[in-house]
Amino acid sequence: MEPQSLFSGFCSNSITPLYRNPQNPLSSSPPSLSFPCFNQSKHQVSFEMQYFLSSQRLRSVRRLLCKNSVEKVSNLVSEKEGSKSWVKRKRLAVFVSGGGSNFRSINQACIEGFVNGDVVVLVTNKHACGGAQYARDKGIPVILFPKTKDEPDGLSPDDLVKVLREFEVDFILLAGYLKLIPAELIRAYSRSIFNIHPSLLPSFGGKGYYSMKVHKAVIASGARYSGATIHFVDEHYDTGRILAQKIVPVLANDTAEELAARVLQEEHKLYVEVTTALCEDRIVWREDGVPLIQSKENPEEYY
Repeated sequence: MEPQSLFSGFCSNSITPLYRNPQNPLSSSPPSLSFPCFNQSKHQVSFEMQYFLSSQRLRSVRRLLCKNSVEKVSNLVSEKEGSKSWVKRKRLAVFVSGGGSNFRSINQACIEGFVNGDVVVLVTNKHACGGAQYARDKGIPVILFPKTKDEPDGLSPDDLVKVLREFEVDFILLAGYLKLIPAELIRAYSRSIFNIHPSLLPSFGGKGYYSMKVHKAVIASGARYSGATIHFVDEHYDTGRILAQKIVPVLANDTAEELAARVLQEEHKLYVEVTTALCEDRIVWREDGVPLIQSKENPEEYY
């Protein structure tokens, strides 16, 4: 089945996703790719085909920066206005399985201009989850992955990669997505997939550690601190390189619900901060393979 026939939803009438031909980004010829969208009102539901439109892409320039034993490759869009150059606006895909509160905070930060990027597509394994409904309400296309008995319209791993390429996705942000990311996607988006986990990894991570199960395990262990971790995604649960963490104290009489609420508040802040740095090309790699974030105020500093 062609990937364009497997979309589950759900573009707004007022928003048409931008199409650029990855084989010929400067081509102005009309594309053949289309996908079904539906318009819903109180009285009827109608289906129509929404076509991607092509447009000319700005010329991108790659620049290699080396500082303090840190190597960074920046993908910049150069446009002369005096002596200024600025970073190309990034295109983000977010993966969710539930309510998507981190997705909502990231998308709002993009809308308000705090993040130099846009959420251009949402991927979910549950078409009726709260995050998917929020995306539809905001005019963000929603696609299903993976294909399962409960979600027979889901994409295969290869088709998912093709669709994300058509959306010209730069980075993938997992925000409460509970399925293992396939090797095909890891290879296609090397060092470009991120996840947020509700504990201080490597503690309380791995298969089976998600949502309230994490917080119950933290409290049962007697740990005095928990928190949130953002890490690069590899082919296993919660084992990729750690990029950023926030510490949250565990109080003596905490319940799992109370701890979860405090950790979630820090998750929202941390994910927006990291997404901001990501979209400004401020993620760098130390020689030993440890990722760092370059300070915006002082480019000589990393954290």
